[in-house]
Amino acid sequence: MSSEFDLCLVLNARMASRAVTRLADRRLRHHGITAAQFSILTSLWDHPGRSVTQMASAIAMDRSTLSRNLALLERNGLVTTSAAERGNGRVSALSETGRQVIGDAIPAWRAQQSQLRAALDDPEFATVIAALRQLARL
Repeated sequence: MSSEFDLCLVLNARMASRAVTRLADRRLRHHGITAAQFSILTSLWDHPGRSVTQMASAIAMDRSTLSRNLALLERNGLVTTSAAERGNGRVSALSETGRQVIGDAIPAWRAQQSQLRAALDDPEFATVIAALRQLARL
């Protein structure tokens, strides 16, 4: 018999998060990026011109963590950074190399997504995503 603590949402969400991240990291390692870096790069791909604050909010990442990752991605030639049009902020963008890495990594990401979807028999994938998004808004 399981205890009520085995049904803890925090515990189970953290365990699932770690497992999903490990899987993504394994799939993306060949491309020289981590799951977190893939999220940052695809955010830049889909939403160019966002400030660090806007991007951090959109991908639920701490600003300092995002800034450190952007600096590393810039050192690795995947991202460029320039001054924002207003204020003293910075805006990052994908470099050509970054676009190539993402383009090359997308098939591995899609395979990982398929593997995760297949692992979710009940409830369906759309239900899980909706529930996770609802929790993320808390």
